[in-house]
Amino acid sequence: MFFKRIGQSKAPHRAVFLALSVVVPSLSLSACMSSEKDVDLSTYVEQTEPADVLYNQGLANLNAGRLQEASRKFSAVDRQHPYSEYARKSMVMGAFADYRQGNYTEAIGSAKRYLTLYPSTDDAAYAQYIIGLSYYRQIRDVTQDQKEARQTVQTMQDLVTRWPDSEYVDDAKEKIRFANDQLAGKEMQIGRYYLERREYIAAVKRFRVVVETYSNTRHVEEALARLTETYYAMGLTSEAQTAAAVLGTNYPDSVWYKDSYKLLQTGGLEPRENAGSWIAKAGKLITGA
Repeated sequence: MFFKRIGQSKAPHRAVFLALSVVVPSLSLSACMSSEKDVDLSTYVEQTEPADVLYNQGLANLNAGRLQEASRKFSAVDRQHPYSEYARKSMVMGAFADYRQGNYTEAIGSAKRYLTLYPSTDDAAYAQYIIGLSYYRQIRDVTQDQKEARQTVQTMQDLVTRWPDSEYVDDAKEKIRFANDQLAGKEMQIGRYYLERREYIAAVKRFRVVVETYSNTRHVEEALARLTETYYAMGLTSEAQTAAAVLGTNYPDSVWYKDSYKLLQTGGLEPRENAGSWIAKAGKLITGA
């Protein structure tokens, strides 16, 4: 990623000279005093540097891969020159530096602060994107809680909705698809757990969520097959036939469809769609992964 440098400050050199003329004697005096007692470091005052110098140093460090030093420079801008233009830019770049270091909580906090203070700037979409990426990088295996996947979907969807022409929209949509697939996978895991224990109503509830809410994920095929299996075990043959029929219509070559067909045949049945079933209605919305 390339970051454009901003022009250097035109502050007079005389101001820098005067500042140094004050600092140097103070340091000499402190050195003399240190021979008699320890110096109290709590009285140290951070030396102020021009905002543009600090900002461009931050960019240089960022481009060179010195992420911690970049973060330090961006933080210094915000601290020493609050509410300046450079502080605004440093806030979002500091969030990016934190993201690159894996400091996701800090990155999210800085980006959210930026959006609170500057919701209408050109970099607002980028700040939103950093938040979404930070959640995305924390998505866990489907055997674990999927809180971060839900946060990824919400954050990236907000980006797509609020900034539809942003350069980050295409990638945001990809992240949404992945996160939704994770959420569907979690529902399938829980549904299979209930099915194995013959808790059929609870199992149907989970498989139904996949078919109705996550119809464009790769888990829909299995969800329909599991619905066929579950409804058949419950004696609800019409629903089982409908689930198999919708599966066959959308995925005729699926192994899951072949297995569902064989299951129905054991009872002398075959796939047949009941137009009044919720499965038939949901089947019209299936787009495939």
